[in-house]
Amino acid sequence: MDPADKILLDHGSGGRIAHRLLRDLLLPAFDNPALAELNDGAILEVEGSRLAFSTDSYTVDPIFFPGGDIGDLAVNGTVNDLAMCGARPLALSAAFILEEGFPLEDFRRILGTMARAAREAGVAIVTGDTKVVPRGAADRVFINTSGIGLIPPGVRVASHRARPGDRILLSGSLADHGVSVLAGREGLAFQTTVQSDTAPLHRMVAAMLAAGGEAVHVLRDPTRGGLGTALNEIAESSGVGVLIHEETIPLKPEVAGLCELLGFDPLYLANEGKLVAFVHPEAAEAVLAAVRADPAGRDAAWIGEALAAPAGRVVMQTRIGGRRIVDMLSGEQFPRIC
Repeated sequence: MDPADKILLDHGSGGRIAHRLLRDLLLPAFDNPALAELNDGAILEVEGSRLAFSTDSYTVDPIFFPGGDIGDLAVNGTVNDLAMCGARPLALSAAFILEEGFPLEDFRRILGTMARAAREAGVAIVTGDTKVVPRGAADRVFINTSGIGLIPPGVRVASHRARPGDRILLSGSLADHGVSVLAGREGLAFQTTVQSDTAPLHRMVAAMLAAGGEAVHVLRDPTRGGLGTALNEIAESSGVGVLIHEETIPLKPEVAGLCELLGFDPLYLANEGKLVAFVHPEAAEAVLAAVRADPAGRDAAWIGEALAAPAGRVVMQTRIGGRRIVDMLSGEQFPRIC
C-alpha cells in the first residue's frame, strides 16, 4: 500500500496535512453549512437562540505534566472552544477510553482534576461514557469532551470576519503548554519552571466582548499547530494578509531557550490558555485593558495587524529588520501534544 493511502501522525498535527484530510475526506462526507464554517465549534440556530457546540479528544503524552494533566486539559480545551465562538459554556460531556491495567489511582487523580477544572469554569459535566479496551489496544487513557454554550445576542465572531486594519492581540506568552509537555516527555521537568498554561478563557472573552462588542471580529485559541497555523487559517478564511512583529510576541526566556536547544519553533507549539483576537482599531485599547484585567491575560500584547494584501499570507517582521513568511505547520512537529 502506498504510504499516501495511510493515516500518518502528521494527520493529527493541526497543520497542512491535517487540513488536507479535513478538506478531502471529512468535509465531503459530512458536508453542511455549520461544519463548513470551520470555527472552533459549530454555531446552531435553535428556536431564536444561538448555541455553540464543540467536541475534542485528548491523547496527550505524558498524561501528567508540569502545570496540569489530561483531565484539566480536556475540560479547559472544550470550554475554550465554546468561548472562541463567543459562547457562555453551559454543560460538558466526558467519555473515557481506558486501557486494561490502567491504575485506578491515576484515574481517580484525573477525575479529581476534571472536577476541579469544571468547578473553576462554572460548568457541569452532565453525561458521558466509559469504555475499556485490552492491554496494548490504547495508551493508558484517552478522553473526549463535548460541550454546549449559549451565544449572547449581538455577538458575531468567526474566522472569516477579520478585516484589513484589524489589530491582532495575543493574550499572553507563547508555547508554555508545548514546552511543559515536552519537558515532561523528555525527562526535563526537573530542569525547568515552565508550567502548562491550561486555563478556561470564557470569562476573559466575556469581558472582551463587553468592552469591544462587534469590534471583536475573530477569536481563536492557538492549540495544535500553534500561533503560526491559527493565523494562517484566519488569513485564508478571511482573505486578508497578516503581519506580525517578532519583538512584540510575548515569550518567556526559558521557553525560548528550550525551543532553541531542542530545535522547536515556538510559533508552532501548542497553547492551552491563550487566545488570538482580531479587533477593530477603534476598540483596541478597551479590549486590551479587559484582557489584561484577567489573571490569564496579564502579559497580553498587540502583535500585528491585518492587511489587504497579500491575501491569505502571514508574514513576520523579525527582530533584525527582515521579513519571513510564516507558513502553516507542515508535518508533525510534536505529536500527542493535547
